[in-house]
Amino acid sequence: MKVTPDDYGRRCQFDHFCKLVLYHEAVDYFRERKRQRGWETSFETLPLSELDTLCTIDQYPSDSFIFPAYGCELQISDGLVAAAFASLPQPGQSILILHCVLELTDGEIGAVVGMSRSAVQRHRTKTLETMRTRLTGGIAE
Repeated sequence: MKVTPDDYGRRCQFDHFCKLVLYHEAVDYFRERKRQRGWETSFETLPLSELDTLCTIDQYPSDSFIFPAYGCELQISDGLVAAAFASLPQPGQSILILHCVLELTDGEIGAVVGMSRSAVQRHRTKTLETMRTRLTGGIAE
């Protein structure tokens, strides 16, 4: 097989074209990396206040106190709040759980618990006031 000068010229042109494409791809890559480096920040240069915002804290069910009522559960992770909630009477706990977890209205809670809407409202406000005074250091019984 004999190579003609025309064939050699086409191969040289194709070779030049491939090298040119690869060169421009490399230029585009380095230009994009330079642009990205302008937006990136090293962890070593971040202040501690910003590093603290980058962390997450795992929460496990065993780390919180669980209060069940009518098929739903209220999880409280703070020990002081859990102790104040545990010291409340059972009807008040149930009403608060239904109000806070399921976001039911007083009328809907009354239908579930078997009380009137006004009785549920009275229990809820009294229970919340009792929790508030216990958590702020006052004594309410």
